[in-house]
Amino acid sequence: MDIQSTGNGLPENAYRKLNEGEEYKPVVPSGSPLPELTSYSLLWGMFYAVLFSAAAAYLGLKIGQVFEAAIPIAILAVGLSSMLGRKNALQENVIIQSIGSSSGVIVAGAIFTIPGLYILGIEASFIQVFLASLFGGFLGILFLIPFRKFFVKDMHGEFPFPEATATTEVLVAGESGGNKAKILVKALVIGGVYDFLISGFGLWKEKVSTLVTPWGRSIADSVKLEFNILTSSAVMGLGYIIGLKYALIIASGSFLAWWVFVPALYYIGQFNPEPLLNAAKPIADMMPQEIFSEYVRHIGIGGIAAAGIIGIIKSRKIIGGAFKLAANEITGKSSSDKSETVKTDRLQKDISMKWNVILIMATLLGIFSFFLISVLGGNIVHALIGLAIVTIVSFLFTTVAARAIAIVGTNPVSGMTLMTLIISSVILVAIGLKGEQGMLAALLIGGVVCTALSMAGGFITDLKIGYWLGTTPAVQQRYKFLGTLLSAASVGLVILMLYKTYGFGPGGLEAPQASAMAAVLKPLMTGQPAPWLLYLAGVLLAIILEFIGIPPLAFALGMYLPLYLNTPILAGGIIAHLISKSSKDKQLVSERKERGTLIASGFIAGGAIMGVLAATIVFIGQSIFGEGWTMMKAIGTEHWSESVGAEYLGFVMFAILLYYLYWDSKRVK
Repeated sequence: MDIQSTGNGLPENAYRKLNEGEEYKPVVPSGSPLPELTSYSLLWGMFYAVLFSAAAAYLGLKIGQVFEAAIPIAILAVGLSSMLGRKNALQENVIIQSIGSSSGVIVAGAIFTIPGLYILGIEASFIQVFLASLFGGFLGILFLIPFRKFFVKDMHGEFPFPEATATTEVLVAGESGGNKAKILVKALVIGGVYDFLISGFGLWKEKVSTLVTPWGRSIADSVKLEFNILTSSAVMGLGYIIGLKYALIIASGSFLAWWVFVPALYYIGQFNPEPLLNAAKPIADMMPQEIFSEYVRHIGIGGIAAAGIIGIIKSRKIIGGAFKLAANEITGKSSSDKSETVKTDRLQKDISMKWNVILIMATLLGIFSFFLISVLGGNIVHALIGLAIVTIVSFLFTTVAARAIAIVGTNPVSGMTLMTLIISSVILVAIGLKGEQGMLAALLIGGVVCTALSMAGGFITDLKIGYWLGTTPAVQQRYKFLGTLLSAASVGLVILMLYKTYGFGPGGLEAPQASAMAAVLKPLMTGQPAPWLLYLAGVLLAIILEFIGIPPLAFALGMYLPLYLNTPILAGGIIAHLISKSSKDKQLVSERKERGTLIASGFIAGGAIMGVLAATIVFIGQSIFGEGWTMMKAIGTEHWSESVGAEYLGFVMFAILLYYLYWDSKRVK
């Protein structure tokens, strides 16, 4: 079958709700399949799983945001098949991106938790990182499968699926011409070179702040208020894809935290000369970053935990339906809509529920053995309790993660993991497991849960892409396990390399989510007072936001991430909004937005890949020339990169990059 016979794009009803009696017919019909799993798609999918695991690990540890690898992998797959003149490669490319995109989601699970061990002074082994990532990834796949039909078919047109939409458009465009691939490759080079000139050569400052000006310093000293932004092409590109609405919600949470709560706490702190909670010094002596880390961030943590619970409550019918589906298939009962046509339709064929349950039980047995032998020193009771926490939380939050990806395109998995850590710590301390071993157990439990939820959110994107294009779900599901295996092994090696090269926490790679995990965990496990009132404030805030119609997950996420990570996201969202208002011609605006999405995706992929390249060069350089060697030292820009001039230049270069994204997107006439 020639894909061109289906037209140059998706069917007209791909993104909207279906009318009564209307049916969505994918690009590749059920009865006319194209090659899906071939040696070509398998090998390239495995290659991208390894490559993008390294790239995503670097970016996530540096800025706390793990990019979704589906878009850049899809573009690379399309470009390669075009170069090789490979015909009818659409479904092969779907399988390539499905296997390869395991990288980003596995990385998120690992880097949001595991570096917290190093920050707490606990050395995690490769096998611990690997198994936590592997078992978590497997659980995420298996727990999501019963919900596939609901999210991708039953709710067709209800959810925007921003990441899946962009990836699908890339894959379809690749079959009709290589122009879109050229746009993305150019943006990848520009974004990669831009970020490499910062992280590698230090030609301008990466994080710029109003502190560089006398008036900015004066305001920061007097009322603890400052503005800062990360001049990263990758983060700005992420903001463009998210769009203004959710970028603004995330940024608003950050503005409330940094421009209201931080100054307010500083003012209150003037009347209390003693340190509060576990802080090392009084509030009056703290800088804005310290006030945020010690106090304000905990409000965001409480908000994220509450938002996750709200999501579970809202998804209770879906969860009940999944149990009913599993029971019906295992007992052989037929549901009312399970006609012979549906049974034989490859487009609705999942891994059988019986096999799904068998694989879930095998994975849970592996998790139990992992906890028993490698984490808890042979204590069966502790291992069983750890297994129960992982199983219950992972299953309940699977729908929350999938819904977040379907609506926003970003997964608030770190917030749900923070709640898991709090629950785990309270339970583990109650059974007598505390101190260093308790922290190790809690963070590895959190690592498995975080990876499971990250995988559930990422995999729903793959399955929606397959639904739009006509891929067999069972094929995607089977070979997602392979991508998970390779990604888990890769991320374990990369985390160890980056730890030895840079370290984690202050003075190294910031790993903001893992730092937050460590900050939450330590007081709970060492008997110190926990900031329960601050958590409660976040819970109440999330409830209020839900009542007034503002997504509490996105807002709370902004509250506990540093301001400089959220401001470039907002900048990218503003550019996306300007493009959407650049013409009254809806078709023209749509094409401009699509071009902008390709450019932003190139920035994300290029910045991350070059970040890994810079880390690799430093790693090799330190192995040869000793610790402390950097490229900046080698070329003499070390002092310039921290100078006032470099900071001003950072503002200017970021403004130029924003203008380029706007200008190039508007070139569509």
